[in-house]
Amino acid sequence: MTISPEREAALLASVPTGLLIDGEWRDASDGGTFDVHDPATGKVIATLASATSEDAKAALDAADAAQAEWARTPARVRSDILRRAFDLINERAEDFALLMTLEMGKPLAEARGEVAYGNEFLRWFSEEAVRDYGRYLTTPEGKNKILVQNKPVGPCLLITPWNFPLAMATRKVGPAIAAGCTMVLKPAKLTPLTSQLFAAVLLEAGLPAGVLNVVSGKSASSISGPIMKDSRLRKVSFTGSTPVGRQLLKDAADNVLRTSMELGGNAPFLVFEDADLDKAVEGAMAAKMRNMGEACTAANRFLVQDTVAEEFTRKFAEAMRGLKPGRGTEDSTTVGPLIDGGARDDVHQLVTAAISAGAEAVCGGEPIDGDGYFYAPTVLGNVPNDAAILGEEIFGPVAPVTTFKTEEEAIALANASEYGLASYLFTQDYARMFRVAEQIEFGMVGFNAGVISNAAAPFGGVKQSGLGREGGAEGIAEYSTVQYIGIADPYAK
Repeated sequence: MTISPEREAALLASVPTGLLIDGEWRDASDGGTFDVHDPATGKVIATLASATSEDAKAALDAADAAQAEWARTPARVRSDILRRAFDLINERAEDFALLMTLEMGKPLAEARGEVAYGNEFLRWFSEEAVRDYGRYLTTPEGKNKILVQNKPVGPCLLITPWNFPLAMATRKVGPAIAAGCTMVLKPAKLTPLTSQLFAAVLLEAGLPAGVLNVVSGKSASSISGPIMKDSRLRKVSFTGSTPVGRQLLKDAADNVLRTSMELGGNAPFLVFEDADLDKAVEGAMAAKMRNMGEACTAANRFLVQDTVAEEFTRKFAEAMRGLKPGRGTEDSTTVGPLIDGGARDDVHQLVTAAISAGAEAVCGGEPIDGDGYFYAPTVLGNVPNDAAILGEEIFGPVAPVTTFKTEEEAIALANASEYGLASYLFTQDYARMFRVAEQIEFGMVGFNAGVISNAAAPFGGVKQSGLGREGGAEGIAEYSTVQYIGIADPYAK
């Protein structure tokens, strides 16, 4: 059933529009605001307070003031807060799904999937909070005891992207709470509403004032700039573009900050001639069209063995033609809009350049007329290996297909990128899976699977795709620092 305008309006009216600082929602210090738009219509759906540098400093003041007591809070208490938040989000799953659809554009079915995926980080880290082990042992020569404990790294700046409004927040906030860190959260200005509602749920779950502070705003630099220069900040976690990540790493160097960087991707999708092509197409649809292709893990280059390339491309295009673009609140919609007009223009420029270089538009290849920022699901065949579209992150519903002859060539093509986040491999040969996985330079490999993100798995990349890991047992370690205590052994001789 299509969502009514009254239901949308009631939900939007329930979302806090201020800055969350020290447990209170407040206006910006200069009274400034910014608008949030529905990318399916281009219309304004909310107006939020826009944080200033002064507000950013006040948020860090609150985080710093709360850090010592929060670090001493028993792990079970932190765990219980995360679990209560998990339960509350489950109770309001439809609200969160609809809110993401309204501000980001994804179909409701996908938004519901993100609620389930994103919320799982809260449950996962509620369990990890009480299993943050240290160790105790005797030195090899037997003269001292070694006591190793994990301590929270301290106040953190968390900067999230617009494409997964809930999951990117829970993936950072969950482990920070579990480890005992306080936070300043800077959501993306295009999709801040979900973070606002998420913060309200955490307060309802019992999170103390000052532990999480949320400063949405139209100017990212005026918020992150002064905080990054403040010696009280001890960590920055960023998900976004590689150029911005590089700048943040430079800024972090001055205060020697702990950093987690989940940056750009250019995921290869390798299809070998022995692959189950129907399964490969199913995986390709999941890897390419999840989130309209607006994901750093999205398959960006389809490298198909030449003997099966024609059949794969035909079947892939048939599946893409079956998608129904539309506003995400409509039942029939299977693919939503891109985030804004600039994003759509960038995608179309890559497509037209590829066609000019010799690629064939097997399906799609054009923006869709009308309201919103829609682009037709597109498959490009016979893409030259030097086409720009194979070297850049597309971030849209466009799948360029190129070919290879041998396994060695496939590996070389896959590695011919400065990025190394996600990759995908379809073959029925397990020996080949191990050979290829060991040789391709990517932090994550999907073997006969088009979606691999999971709260229990370490998410992250290599090369220009960043450093550090989110999720899994590794996730909480990113928010912890190790302290060693050497103790004289009273029995040593």
